[in-house]
Amino acid sequence: MGRLAQTENLTDVQQEILRTVADFVEKEIIPNAQELEHSDTYPQEIVDGMKEMGLFGLTIPEEYGGLGESLLTYALVVEQIARGWMSVSGIINTHFIVAYMLMQHGTDEQKQKYLPRMAEGEVRGSFSMSEPGCGSDVSAIKTKAKEDGEDFVVNGAKMWLTNGGSSNLTAVLVRTDEGAESVYKNMTVLLVEKPSGFGEVLPGLTVPGKIEKMGYKGVDTTEMVFDDFRIAQGQVLGGAAGRGRGFYQMMDGVEVGRVNVAARGCGVAIRAFELGVQYAQQRETFGKKIADHQAVMFRLADMACKVESAHQMMVMAARKKDSGERNDLEAGMAKYLASEYCRDVVEDSFRIHGGYGFSKEYEIERLYREAPMLLIGEGTADIQRMIIGRRLLEDYKLRS
Repeated sequence: MGRLAQTENLTDVQQEILRTVADFVEKEIIPNAQELEHSDTYPQEIVDGMKEMGLFGLTIPEEYGGLGESLLTYALVVEQIARGWMSVSGIINTHFIVAYMLMQHGTDEQKQKYLPRMAEGEVRGSFSMSEPGCGSDVSAIKTKAKEDGEDFVVNGAKMWLTNGGSSNLTAVLVRTDEGAESVYKNMTVLLVEKPSGFGEVLPGLTVPGKIEKMGYKGVDTTEMVFDDFRIAQGQVLGGAAGRGRGFYQMMDGVEVGRVNVAARGCGVAIRAFELGVQYAQQRETFGKKIADHQAVMFRLADMACKVESAHQMMVMAARKKDSGERNDLEAGMAKYLASEYCRDVVEDSFRIHGGYGFSKEYEIERLYREAPMLLIGEGTADIQRMIIGRRLLEDYKLRS
């Protein structure tokens, strides 16, 4: 990659992990991504390779069989994987968020039950907030869980579950206590164990099939429909104390998820820059390489500045979270900046490729379809701007 997107003060262990992942990306992901993406095929061999490297347990503490690494390490690993193929990074992202929520909010029993198997990749996680009628407006969810003896009976539909079919543990946000003083205290997270696959996977629980998308292929994105689905009340994240805490638990998970989306944006932008700068030094017009034309050179300079800026913002947000500090401002900034800059860098690389950028034979065509997802995933760009603005007004509030 050269001098762009480097990270200072990494430990020897972090550097070794990143070297191993980068080598895996070069040998196993980049050579196969085009064919798998165009056929919308789940990358099972790549997933098996990630299991062997221990990536599903990267942030899970050693006491549960994981590697016990930081959010920064995870974000840098995601950046590398997304550089190869963004869909693969999505496969581990939702898994990581569910593992993080269990680590932060689960009971000791829930941690012992799930985290060792999640570290091995035997249990694979997904999570769901969105519904067909609401996305960013989480307070408007309608899926309800009503008490019936020692169980909840769940009815409703969830939407946009990454890994909804391939996962076997889903953290689902539902409405429970309608009489709570705040709508945000009406919500609870249920840990739904299910077989992987599509159709009616359990009585009352249906995963209809993959949603067809213009990009972000390979990974399955699904709905999840509950029709009088019964689940034990013991499956509430955090046990009895977790009831009514679902919104806050999910937002904690999404906060680290936004760092992950920023890392994915960085990885895709890095790859787009690499493709653009390589092509610019090969293609000739008017008797010289197009990289020597001032217009293209300026475009490359802009792309490099955006790659570097997004990377450093992402690193800062991850390190702040790792330090135990509140990082919703930095995570929002990182997600917003990286996704916007990713779109810009991909489009500039597409322009450098000219007509060939429109051909499926060239990798930039795939990146051009993938980049828009980052503008809406884990909260839209406008939602990030609202979060950033509110936090800034808190910090810079006028003093009378």
